[in-house]
Amino acid sequence: MILRDRIAALIKGDVLDDAFTRAKYSRDTSIFERSPKVVVFPKNADDVSALVKFVNDARDHGENLSVTARSAGTDMTGGPLTDSISVVFTKYMNHIIDIGPDPDAKDGTGYAVAEPGVYYRDLEKESLAKYGTIYPAYPASRDLCAIGGIVSNNSAGELNLRYGKTDRHVRELDVVLSDGSHAQIQPISLNELAAKEKEATFEGRLYKQIHALIDENREEIEKARPTVTKNSAGYGLWNVIDEKKGIFDLNQLIVGSQGTLAFVTRAKLEMVKTKPHRAMLVVFLADLHILPEIVTRVLAFDPESFESYDDKTFSLAVRLMPRMLSHMGPYAALKLGLAFIPDIWTVIRGGVPKLILLAEFAEDSGDEAVEKARMARHSLEGLAVSTRIAKSEAQSAKYWKVRRESFALLRKNFHGRYAAPFIDDIVVHVEDYPKFLPELENLVRGHRFIYTIAGHIGDGNFHIIPLVKMNGEADRKEMLELMPKVYALVGKYRGSITGEHNDGIIRTPYLPTMFSPRMIELFAQIKHIFDPLGVFNPGKKTGGTFADIERSMIKKI
Repeated sequence: MILRDRIAALIKGDVLDDAFTRAKYSRDTSIFERSPKVVVFPKNADDVSALVKFVNDARDHGENLSVTARSAGTDMTGGPLTDSISVVFTKYMNHIIDIGPDPDAKDGTGYAVAEPGVYYRDLEKESLAKYGTIYPAYPASRDLCAIGGIVSNNSAGELNLRYGKTDRHVRELDVVLSDGSHAQIQPISLNELAAKEKEATFEGRLYKQIHALIDENREEIEKARPTVTKNSAGYGLWNVIDEKKGIFDLNQLIVGSQGTLAFVTRAKLEMVKTKPHRAMLVVFLADLHILPEIVTRVLAFDPESFESYDDKTFSLAVRLMPRMLSHMGPYAALKLGLAFIPDIWTVIRGGVPKLILLAEFAEDSGDEAVEKARMARHSLEGLAVSTRIAKSEAQSAKYWKVRRESFALLRKNFHGRYAAPFIDDIVVHVEDYPKFLPELENLVRGHRFIYTIAGHIGDGNFHIIPLVKMNGEADRKEMLELMPKVYALVGKYRGSITGEHNDGIIRTPYLPTMFSPRMIELFAQIKHIFDPLGVFNPGKKTGGTFADIERSMIKKI
């Protein structure tokens, strides 16, 4: 019996192996392509459990099968790609189970319970309508991505300064473990941990072995803790035990694990009520050497977000303005286009700035937000910068348009070239900007790529998106040459090779640039404890090779 029919006999969902479906799920937004043997659309958690048990049994009998989870397919690392069984959650497991307020919270905090196939845009729309809350750790792909990917990548974005990453907002996860059993993972006390470790179940053994591994390697694990503002590389072993609160939380491993440890079938997330009024300080900067001083002074006034884009992004936005505005209505497009005239005049007088910085302040009233922006602006007096204040969200919309579409500007507007995210998510310390950024630009400029640099300037996270001719052997060769140079530079400055996009195919082989050989061994042990037969998404987070990168790179676009 063929694989499709064997699986279909066990589950209620759909199992397809036609050429069109396999091709559709062979790509994400990375530089990779892998064609699955079959694509499974589970209807519920029991389907997922039955599928995992089937793969376990198949592996016991010598079949090289595995399962890889996929939600919206916006991943930029190849994380949801497989040449075995692709498990897609957006078709059926796409329900918002519950949204509500937290009765004990005075700040408007609430919660949402959702399946992995729920699109973020739908969750935000419903939570805003009912309680005025949002999930704050959303990525730039907020209109396209889904909850499963957000949890699996430990996503973050423009609100990270105030609200942090996904690992701060996951309260509870329903998962299917690698033996096919169901488990509900939430923070537990150390007393509850002791009881859990006595359970004669796969879950009980899991808790016991993970606890022992962390206890035996505390010093090594703490030494490996990244010191930059955010990190999605490796497994977050340093966050599992909170000594001050007396909490043990396996969610800190599952969040950001890219489906390599367990399959999430339901997530309970913390929702927040953001401040209703915003004003933005815009800073035009020509001298990178004063960048750390600018960031330090502005952060003192607690912006909700602090973003940036470079001169190349700005120049592209001006050049491609008609295309950027084409999908808007004529009035909105004209209004937004005219709004850029003062900025173009600034460029005519002083040249294109090296960086444009966007610090947005969110407060209870418009006057408070504008006053915060004014105080931050005043703090920059004496520095060689030009500044402007956008007093409302309507006035700041043009800046957000460019920042949020920096990737799309490249991806959609250069025929024959592919916006290739292969060095796209690095994090360094703010104080290292003056040395790091010129060295980074020298590395990238030495290659044939058109590229832009945008990022979360307030927390040191940069996204570099080169345009590459994926059809050309020369460009692919240069990509392979540039990657180790960039990651070595990040290692030199004690940074992270991925702040929010994760490891996937693209970065797993480079984890040794961040972590010691012993930590790489511990990551492998974590994977083995959770998944002894290698059922879940092999080659991501652990075991990935440089050969995997080369063999999976897109050859045609």
